[in-house]
Amino acid sequence: MVIELKVERFKPDHLGQLGFYITAIDKDIKCETDNPTIGLLICKTKDSLVAEYALGTTSLPIGISEYELKKLIPDDFKGCLPTIEEIEEKLKE
Repeated sequence: MVIELKVERFKPDHLGQLGFYITAIDKDIKCETDNPTIGLLICKTKDSLVAEYALGTTSLPIGISEYELKKLIPDDFKGCLPTIEEIEEKLKE
């Protein structure tokens, strides 16, 4: 399995990059006895219609999902970590 995480919204050209990785795994790492390599693209957001059209052009086994950063952090860690705004401000320095 190849998993790619994007910190931006889904764009159809992301599938080309993920397809490249899947082909590289299939040609250089996968054994004949292995199941087909599948790809999972995780983006900040996605438009379902755009994703459907983009997937319609590939025969590779690829899935697209989105994430919500706030849901990834357990409640007991939230007070210990900087906010998104604090991180963005620090990156500007």
